Amino acid sequence: MSLKIGDIITFERTFTVRDVELFTEVSCDEGEHHITPDEQGRLVIQGLLTATLPTKIGGDANVLARTMNFEFLRPVFTGDTIKCEVEIEEYEWQENKNRTSISTFFICTNQEGIEVLKGSFSGVIL
Repeated sequence: MSLKIGDIITFERTFTVRDVELFTEVSCDEGEHHITPDEQGRLVIQGLLTATLPTKIGGDANVLARTMNFEFLRPVFTGDTIKCEVEIEEYEWQENKNRTSISTFFICTNQEGIEVLKGSFSGVIL
């Protein structure tokens, strides 16, 4: 993947009940709101499950994360489609360390265009 400053990489995903069940099993985050549906039959997605969207984009670029910052703005529910846009803010070859460093900012919005998560990550490209 060829990247440069200013690039915006997008990934979109619709979360299912099965996603929440699997993440609950792996994370042991068994908050009542993750296992008991609301009056509309939806479960609340774990925040860190929502945060897998920007980490998926970083993983596709072989980023070994050093820092990650998340600001959870609104709940995400099963059935929601979340779009994540990651913008490359810094991308620099470091000759003395023989590696490329990267810094990003991201925003995740639901199907109604409402921001649900924003933050940043930085690291090195493997």
